[in-house]
Amino acid sequence: MNESPLGRITPWVGRLLAINAVVLLLQQTLFTSPALTELLRFDPAQAFRQPWTFVTYMFVHGGLLHLLGNSLALFVFGPIVERRLGSSRFLVYYLYCGIGAAVFSLALWFTAFLPVPPFIGASGAILGLAFAFAKYQPDAELLIFPLPFPIKAKNLVWLLAGLDVLGALMGSDNVAHFAHLGGLGAGWLFFALQRISEPDEAHRLPSMRPLAPVLSQGDDGVQRLATPQPRNEAAAPAPAAEGESPSEAAEIDRILDKISATGMASLSNDERGFLDSVAARRRGK
Repeated sequence: MNESPLGRITPWVGRLLAINAVVLLLQQTLFTSPALTELLRFDPAQAFRQPWTFVTYMFVHGGLLHLLGNSLALFVFGPIVERRLGSSRFLVYYLYCGIGAAVFSLALWFTAFLPVPPFIGASGAILGLAFAFAKYQPDAELLIFPLPFPIKAKNLVWLLAGLDVLGALMGSDNVAHFAHLGGLGAGWLFFALQRISEPDEAHRLPSMRPLAPVLSQGDDGVQRLATPQPRNEAAAPAPAAEGESPSEAAEIDRILDKISATGMASLSNDERGFLDSVAARRRGK
């Protein structure tokens, strides 16, 4: 049986992890001059003179620990979000949250005259991913150091937002709290606009639950088997087939909903492979 995609790193998560690692390696070996970091970092005071920094700052980190922290978060939050959005939209969302973090910081510096020092790192984009993860898996329980107990994803987002607000008010800890809040805000705006453009009544597939045959009596008085038509209501989740985990059943429902809403062409290679592996396993039973 093919491995379920639920346990694999998705394409763009893997590429982003590799890109960030390669950039840090180059920073610390071939391109060690601080001038390069200054050229790539986001500085609100230089943003209009260096517009490329709205993107480049996300791929530059201040050291191995900085990179490891962001990479771990990308590894945890990224795959679920990429599977739900699809690879192309995932990359757009990631960059959008990172750019949103920079724009928010620039707006605070430009309009409120708040001191926003130059910053680097993917944390703004990562916080946007954390928000998306919490939207898709709100009750997923995560162990976050140094908390001694698991915390639900939806509560983690509020905790992170609160810590960043507190850090921004206190200042002087060399962390880009405004960028973090900007990334979270960009993620919130993305889903708020999505709710407006794609309301809950959007197309859904009918239930995959088998419909029980019923007896109906025709005009000639003969009773015949008839299959009831599905009701026009939100589809119930498909029951897991024998040997399938609840997570696999949930993934099947999600992919079928995506096909109903946007067609087969919208499926990623991972999603197509997952459906093929499920179909092959069911045919083999």
